[in-house]
Amino acid sequence: MTLRIRPPTAHDVQTLVTFNQRLAWETEAKHLDPDTLRHGVQAVLADPQRGQYFLAEQAGQVVGQLLITREWSDWRNGWLWWIQSVYVRAEARRQGVFRALFEWVLQEAQRQGDVVGLRLYVENHNTAALATYHQLGMVDAGYRVLERSPLSPAPAPEGA
Repeated sequence: MTLRIRPPTAHDVQTLVTFNQRLAWETEAKHLDPDTLRHGVQAVLADPQRGQYFLAEQAGQVVGQLLITREWSDWRNGWLWWIQSVYVRAEARRQGVFRALFEWVLQEAQRQGDVVGLRLYVENHNTAALATYHQLGMVDAGYRVLERSPLSPAPAPEGA
């Protein structure tokens, strides 16, 4: 299988929206609002500071995607690249699509010279993804991801 890794164009917006909707449903059984998602994808495409998508294309058809966002590490004096929004079409899975995307990102990070690590988060129960990530040399970083969403006032402490 010959894959080409490329950045998206404005013509890829609907593919990115569709892939992200499928990803949210398959991994978390979440329905994403299509208008919010479309605006979010377009915001990334319009401003590389927000992130960068990369697409895997085979025979002119997009078969996979991932998004890179950046976090500065003062402890390590360099950038951490977060791999997010990973999706591979069902019929293209287990054929090296994610591996090709990952290796492309790894080479690009090494070429940049100021990237000190690649990170991603994965649902605890997604054993297939965990196995794939481990095969690519990724290890558990020992952190938990906590979230507060939407941003609303903190609940009052008990007994207050």
